Amino acid sequence: MAPRTSWKGFLRLSLVSVPVKAYTAANADEEVRLNQLHAECHGRVRYKKVCESHGELKGEDIVSGYEYAKDQYVVIDDDELSSVRAQQDHSVHIDGFIAPEKVDPVYFAGKTYYLLPDGPAGARPYALLVRGMQDSKLVALAQVVIAGREQFVQLRPQDGMLVMSVLSYPKKVKLPTLFRDELPNEQPSASELALAQTLINASTLPEFELEKYKDGYVENLTKLIKLKVEGKEIVKAPDLEEPKILNLMDALKKSVAAVGARKMAPSVTASDAASDAVESKGAETAAAPRKKGRSRKTG
Repeated sequence: MAPRTSWKGFLRLSLVSVPVKAYTAANADEEVRLNQLHAECHGRVRYKKVCESHGELKGEDIVSGYEYAKDQYVVIDDDELSSVRAQQDHSVHIDGFIAPEKVDPVYFAGKTYYLLPDGPAGARPYALLVRGMQDSKLVALAQVVIAGREQFVQLRPQDGMLVMSVLSYPKKVKLPTLFRDELPNEQPSASELALAQTLINASTLPEFELEKYKDGYVENLTKLIKLKVEGKEIVKAPDLEEPKILNLMDALKKSVAAVGARKMAPSVTASDAASDAVESKGAETAAAPRKKGRSRKTG
């Protein structure tokens, strides 16, 4: 099924206007959502909007309010909310271009869109802008209204297209200076630095493959659900041992040795181990006959 556009409008730079459309980069199909059920009958738990004084309410009986003091609210109606929302001009307004490293990753809010040309008319100016940003090794800062909220975004070229990432406004991000007092006032010795550098060098990845990183929780939950649907009992995988606190130099030396040994053998991640445990335990319990009148705790 073809992805649906999340937003349509124009990309504006000075007098240049390019029709574009945006697709969200997040893949919602990969999420596993669990519903709340009544423990006794497994009926779906529904949520109703209830007033403490008048019971259940209909949608038209509900307004928005802000609690400015304990149990004291000021009501904000829809027309007043509309007056403070940004006007929907459907444009990504580019303020200017900067080097990518100028924006600290702490400001990235986690929402990303693929911005593509909308129709033949925008194809050539879009390609020109992407190529220009690639050649100059710059990203763009812009503002766009999405769902009535003005968003601060960064545009960067990637694989011949523009990627639009939402940024947090500075006031919404805690500065690292707030935590300076918690930093240790320690000066590592030359031998400690040498060992630490050896460990970093030994742990440097010769090739980076983002695809090998996976959400172990979602994968294992999916397998668990499949086994449960098939009527198989699940035995909880054993927890991993807590790491032991060692002397710093001993820990560095053992870490360097461990990394060297690991490079000589295939690695097994914690999620892989948990996945194997779910599969093997499910297969064992499926093969074993159930005893009547007795149930085992699932996890």
